[in-house]
Amino acid sequence: MSIQRFLIIWTVVIGLSSCQSSQTEKRQVFRYNAVDGIATLDPAFAKNQSIIWVVKQLYNTLVEPDQQLQIRPSLAQSWEVTPDAKVYTFHLRTDVFFHDNDVFPGGKGRKMIASDVVYSLRRIMDPATASAGAWIFNGKVDPDKGFEAINDSTFRLTLLQPFHPVLGILSMQYCSVIPHEIVEKYGKDFRKHPCGTGPFQFDYWEEGQALVLHKFPRYFEKGLPYLDAVKVSFLDNKATEFLLFRQGQLDFMNDIDASFKDEVLNKKGELKKEWEGKMILDKTPQLNVEYFGFLLDSTKIAQSPTRIKKIRLAINYGFDRAKMITFLRNGIGTPANAGFIPAGLPSFDTTKVKGYSYNPAKARQLLKEAGYPEGKGLPPIKLLSIPIYEDYANYAANQLQQIGITVQVEVLQKALLLEQTAKSDAIFFRGSWMGDYADAENYLAVFYSKNPAPPNYTRYRNPAYDQLYEAALQENNDSIRYSLYNQMDRMIVADAPVVPLFYDEVIHLIQPNVKGMENNGLNLLELRKVKIVQ
Repeated sequence: MSIQRFLIIWTVVIGLSSCQSSQTEKRQVFRYNAVDGIATLDPAFAKNQSIIWVVKQLYNTLVEPDQQLQIRPSLAQSWEVTPDAKVYTFHLRTDVFFHDNDVFPGGKGRKMIASDVVYSLRRIMDPATASAGAWIFNGKVDPDKGFEAINDSTFRLTLLQPFHPVLGILSMQYCSVIPHEIVEKYGKDFRKHPCGTGPFQFDYWEEGQALVLHKFPRYFEKGLPYLDAVKVSFLDNKATEFLLFRQGQLDFMNDIDASFKDEVLNKKGELKKEWEGKMILDKTPQLNVEYFGFLLDSTKIAQSPTRIKKIRLAINYGFDRAKMITFLRNGIGTPANAGFIPAGLPSFDTTKVKGYSYNPAKARQLLKEAGYPEGKGLPPIKLLSIPIYEDYANYAANQLQQIGITVQVEVLQKALLLEQTAKSDAIFFRGSWMGDYADAENYLAVFYSKNPAPPNYTRYRNPAYDQLYEAALQENNDSIRYSLYNQMDRMIVADAPVVPLFYDEVIHLIQPNVKGMENNGLNLLELRKVKIVQ
């Protein structure tokens, strides 16, 4: 959409959302842009950030993560777990109402009850829904027996096997609670007729142009939200988005595009002097690790030097991650020098897991021990990347060349690379793993041998690792579970199925008059306590 078209639409939206210009000035309206657009407002399909952000404003889940990624009550005010860790009993709030909608008698939203939770979670597993989130319960819950409404305020979840991260799963937007009436009326068109219990209710959506949400006056957290409305635009150009932000027409920006990061940030990842006071830079560790992966399927790598562990280790020690962050990312992110589990998780501990530091002497020694002194006789290794990560691949290749390892970078479109990794046709490839919930199990599942690709793109297989992984799933004691996680991460460092590059950071640019924004490693847009200071 062109900037001219956007401004016309935006003016119309403001007119539709306000009665008088004087009233508009007093209203608390938060404006942001969703570059990737929004395809649906149905939480069963909340699989990407732009959808998740809007769904979070419209709906609630039983539990939710706080700023420290600890699970706290939401629709459920408390819960108990049986000693065998299979049965979770949730006690629901009794003051929660769905948004007003003509599917309800008199158009007034009814009270949310336990049968709504059963309906919502069972709907995710229903093949007829074809939910993108069906995987969260598949193999963990019997869809017919696992979800029960004991009474209107008590919901019971029964697992087939203990799975400690289930609370994290229940906090995902897939698990938002919806009323059955809205789906029964609209069917697949529910995607554009949302009705939830969240702090904001649906008002207006012109697909590809603008979306407007209004404050829900009967929201159960008394006094919240502070904002009167949220307005979302859908410009697909980050440079144009930044221009509007600079002009004060947007209150917030997520992430900084490569096209203007040098204009905004210095090499330490800080705002340049000329921007201080004009915007706020908010950074927090993101639950995302970027890496290069090695295929370890012995039937596919018989002729590849990466079948040799010492070659994989040499690659890990052979380039400087810190300089990569400084010069290619303007200081955004943390060098991945402490294993595969990223910073920001409670179990992350650099004293317990030592990863790979830049050590060219050690890399050369490993090459020699592998039978390729100074790289002599070592055939070139092809690294598959996608366009936006080509610079990182070339950076690593240039440094590895200095120790005798020739890496040939080949750039593919993302869809083709995903296809090749899923089919085990990529021997050395760029990868990324972003957490869906705040538990390290989400990352360690990437190497569990019983998992297909995704997530186990490397086809890593280690029976000792699998035993630790299965033990961790059943462990309720956090300190013991974290110890198991650390043991598994150390195994990954020792076996080197991947080359961790960096742990990402959530980057937000915020207008100085916006107060109360909270952030966490899942990069959830939290607007309940946001205020616009006039």
